[in-house]
Order: sequence, then C-alpha cells, then structure tokens
Amino acid sequence: MAPEVPSLRGRTFVVTGATSGVGEATARALGTAGAHVVLAGRNVAKGQHIAGQIGPNATVRRLDLSDLASVREFADGIGETHDKIDVLVNNAGVMAVPLERTADGFEMQMGTNHFGHFALTGLLLGRITDRVVTVSSAAHRLGRIDLDDLNWERRSYSRSGGYAQSKLANLLFSLELERRLAASGSPVRAIAAHPGYAATEVGSHTGTWFDHLFGFGKKILQRTPAQGAESVVYAATDPALRGGYVGPGGFLGLYGSPHVASVSSRARDPETARRLWELSETLTGVQFEF
Repeated sequence: MAPEVPSLRGRTFVVTGATSGVGEATARALGTAGAHVVLAGRNVAKGQHIAGQIGPNATVRRLDLSDLASVREFADGIGETHDKIDVLVNNAGVMAVPLERTADGFEMQMGTNHFGHFALTGLLLGRITDRVVTVSSAAHRLGRIDLDDLNWERRSYSRSGGYAQSKLANLLFSLELERRLAASGSPVRAIAAHPGYAATEVGSHTGTWFDHLFGFGKKILQRTPAQGAESVVYAATDPALRGGYVGPGGFLGLYGSPHVASVSSRARDPETARRLWELSETLTGVQFEF
C-alpha cells in the first residue's frame, strides 16, 4: 500500500527529470497533494503539457544536467523567483548509454547523474529549507568508483558499469551530504531513495543486460512509474525521515511499499565519499557553503 502523502500546500518542490517516468510521477503526486512543483527538464514543451495537467501550482524551467552552464542558469533563474525551496528532488538520469561526453567533457552518465546534481545542489543549498532527495538505484551495488578515472578516459568503457558507478556516486554523495549537514548544525536533511523496478523507457533499450532485467520486470512485476515513485515521494515528504536510504521493501528491493533500504559497503565508505566530494567540487567548480 502506498504511504499517504500529507498536505503540501504552501511548500515548493523542485523535481529534476520531471517530464517522464518516475520524475513525472513524482511531480504529479506532489502537485496532487497541493505543493507548488517546479518541473525541471530539457523538454520544456512536454513539461508544459504535464504542468497543465497538474494545475496552476506547477511551473516548468529548462534544465540540462549534462551542461554546467545550464545548471547555473537554472539556479540563477530559480533564485530570482523563489526565496526558498523546501525540497530538491535530484531524480533525472540517463542509463547505460554509449560512450558520450557532456558539454564539460564528463562521461555522460557520471556527468548527468552525479556531477550535474552535485552542482545543482551546491548552487541551491542556501535556499533549501527542508531536504535534498537524491535518487540512486539498486544497481549501486554493482558500482565501482574509480577516483583516478571517473570519466572513463583511460579504462575500457562499460555502459552498465558507467551507470552503476554513477548510481553509487549518487548514494555516496547523499550520505556524505547528510554527514556534512549534521556536522554544520543545519536543519536541512539529505535522504537517498531508489524506485525499485518501474516500467519506464529509460531501461528498455540500453543494449545491455539491463534490457533483460527490465523485460522480466515488465512481465512479472508490472509496476507503473507511479508505483516506482512511491519511495521518492516518501523520501521527499515523510516528516519522520531524518536521512539514510529508502526503497521498496519487497524481494531484492524491486517492489513493495517504501522501507529503509540496505546500503552496500562501498556506499558506506566515508573516505571514498570524502574524496569523491572534493573531486566533484574541483571538477564542477561548485563549492558548498554550510
């Protein structure tokens, strides 16, 4: 059973990747509960169509996480219209794509899924009043962080390996953000979430073993994007959550209602998290101020 979402009237949520899949379902659920939702994504026309269906409490802003100039432009624009943001939901992502480079030269999955969200969070942190939710994946368990070659410039590129590394980076970032916020005495929380299996387009045509997993999930689990979004909405709205990682409580975390999710030993490594954080600040040029 999906957890009940409290009334969110008077609260502002920014959701990245809100024009499709789990991000769209998250934005719709938040908007239905009365929140003002900023749909952040590259396809403004599609975002406007979705916002029109949500209602007057939804607005759209262009954001391309694979381009740090776009991230900065988005953050500056939000700053002109919103004195505060209650919750930032770092949801957008690409999955198992061929080797490509972002506008800033990062490997596309690491650049979009991690560096883009890292920079966005740092630029918006001073306006966030409640929490930062970062969407990871059960695939983080398969990830390896290569701090000497995060962008696959020297090693042989793996589409699935690149995705798993980026999702491990998402979780390392969220847990390190939680530690740093707590150490600074900030009331802002950092919570990571994963949707389990959800029938979205992102994992259906990867050309990797993910296709077989998603095909199995579509036949057996038949979970919709709205069901996948339950953990993300829970992480973004439950007042009792103070941090950590949540996801579906069913078999292998693929389905079920949101629960505390298990974290791999690599994601719990504070030294790797610290080094990834420092490298991310250097590569993005965004310094966090607590």
